[in-house]
Amino acid sequence: MFVAINYITCKEHYRERFEYLFSTRAKAIDTVPGFQSMNVLKPQKDGEDYLVVSYWENEDAFKNWTRSAEFLEGHKRAFADMAVAKEKGEEPPMHSSFKVYSVLTN
Repeated sequence: MFVAINYITCKEHYRERFEYLFSTRAKAIDTVPGFQSMNVLKPQKDGEDYLVVSYWENEDAFKNWTRSAEFLEGHKRAFADMAVAKEKGEEPPMHSSFKVYSVLTN
């Protein structure tokens, strides 16, 4: 099993929008070969990162997802929000960084 964790930092004004985007997500990832499950973790303290933890059969399945049409579909609203901020000359309302892991034990 392969695990990808996306650490997402949101500006305070964007947190509600971010939560809305995930609560109404396209679920495009759910049909991708090799995808097993996903959890979106909300921080308990202000200013801490959200975590999006996805579980995959293997690393290739995850990499294929990141290059797929489903990936673009699943992220298009957030990408649009970031494009609007850029057009206004503002910093993006969120940014993310991935870290990847192999499961050592359950």
